[in-house]
Amino acid sequence: MGQIVLRHIQQIATPEGKTERKGTEMNQLHLIEDGAIWIEEDRIRMVGADHEVMAALGETDDILWEDCRGKCAIPGFVDAHTHFLFAGSRAEEFDDRLAGVPYLELLARGGGICRTMQAVREASEEELLSTGKKVLRDMLRFGITTVEGKSGYGLNREDELKQLRVMRRLNQEQPIDIVSTYLGSHAVPPEYQGDGDGYVEFMTEKMLPLVKDEGLADFVDVFCEQGVFSLAQSRRILTRAKALGFALKLHADEMSSLGGAGLAHELGAVSADHLLSISKEDILRLSAGNTKAVLLPATAFCMRCPYAPARELIAHDVAVALASDFNPGSCFTYSTALIFALAVIQMRLTSAETLTAMTLNGAAALDKAAEIGSLEAGKKADIILLAAPDYRYLAYQTGMNLVQQVIKDGKLVWNLPQ
Repeated sequence: MGQIVLRHIQQIATPEGKTERKGTEMNQLHLIEDGAIWIEEDRIRMVGADHEVMAALGETDDILWEDCRGKCAIPGFVDAHTHFLFAGSRAEEFDDRLAGVPYLELLARGGGICRTMQAVREASEEELLSTGKKVLRDMLRFGITTVEGKSGYGLNREDELKQLRVMRRLNQEQPIDIVSTYLGSHAVPPEYQGDGDGYVEFMTEKMLPLVKDEGLADFVDVFCEQGVFSLAQSRRILTRAKALGFALKLHADEMSSLGGAGLAHELGAVSADHLLSISKEDILRLSAGNTKAVLLPATAFCMRCPYAPARELIAHDVAVALASDFNPGSCFTYSTALIFALAVIQMRLTSAETLTAMTLNGAAALDKAAEIGSLEAGKKADIILLAAPDYRYLAYQTGMNLVQQVIKDGKLVWNLPQ
């Protein structure tokens, strides 16, 4: 039986629990100085002070020892909102966005999501697989051990299934765990231009049962936004998805306040994401339920938009998670260092709240908090070792990637070359 003990860790910093943290709980971390983590196969056997773990180990030979002096151990990052699998580039749109050209105008020009859609339709499954592997390999370098991936760049039967099948293969062929989301309702494709309701019917009657039968997605998501999918259309898609047994997510209240967060609460969605334009009424609705708020600070930064009201959400006991929103248009980054810095400096979260939001609450936004998101006995051994003595260096050493080693399922999968 493979066993590893990480010894003399200068600091272990982790949230605790098997569910999301809310309100003041987000600011509470379990901190251990001169700590140790005992790993057995893919699970954490024990976390504690070095002398406590050594006493519990007793006499044993079959152990790999790792000296972690000067390092800080934190849970693997959980990126709970990405569009990581795509083809092509939209670099030419970046300056237009910063010059103030609205996204919906770019979409009307044939750009935006539909530009990427065309590239994905032209790409083979093997090409997408190769591209996805490169992205995921680099995500490990930033400490991401679990990632949510959305479809939504095929927007037809064949290419939506192609994206989801590639994600299933990627989940089997590389170390990062992938949670798949069907996002056929990312935009209305050219084939249904002017007939959004017809496209909604295609998804509810054809695509959702097909995706369910093949077991290709855990979640269904909708881009609920003015000029994309209305509140009524979003409700229709998500209600059908829920009836089929999917868990729900929602792109909500990003560019306009349509009441998407309220709809997410109404339908019992696991998360409502973006929320830059969430109304006070919908903050109160979220506070009365268990829908997590997945906030995406790098997207607001890249689009020069005001940030989502993280402090207000936390004050109302809404569980806040932070994710990258990595995509080829509005946010071409998955830098955990950037996300951490923006959360602390711009959104005014504490470093402890931010660590909770990027680990345990990110896991809860994927219904995975019982398994991952914290360093506790019984959970999967997904661990980051930082080239820093204290977790607060993640904000203090602003924008620097401090990830030195990544352990995934009890195996070393990334080691910064010395």
